[in-house]
Amino acid sequence: MNWIEQKCGEKGLRMTDQRRVIAQVLSDANDHPDAESVLSRAVEIDNKISLATVYRTLRLFAETGIIETHDFRDGRARYEAADNDRHDHLIDLSSGDVIEFMDEEIEALQEKIAKKLGYELVDHRLELYGRPLK
Repeated sequence: MNWIEQKCGEKGLRMTDQRRVIAQVLSDANDHPDAESVLSRAVEIDNKISLATVYRTLRLFAETGIIETHDFRDGRARYEAADNDRHDHLIDLSSGDVIEFMDEEIEALQEKIAKKLGYELVDHRLELYGRPLK
């Protein structure tokens, strides 16, 4: 059982065969796929899955906090497991690649800023946009 399917069970979601396939596709993803990419990967496993089913399932998984939805300014929602793996994103504006990174200095600075302003930091999202150096 993959991480997403396990979280669905913990949250009491009914797991249909098609939801299991979509959960597997998302769990196996090494990128941040959009709905169309999820569909193309899912139909390789079950050719009866429709784009409407993918959208409904992605919305359900996002609403229950199982996956995160990202808007990397490319006009399409992108998805990844909300597995509490702290990381940030660098988006390559030339290729559209999304590079995940984690930097302890950035994490510490965010905590410091929140504390300085009188807050406890409970979540954050950092997205950097750039082009490769020439």
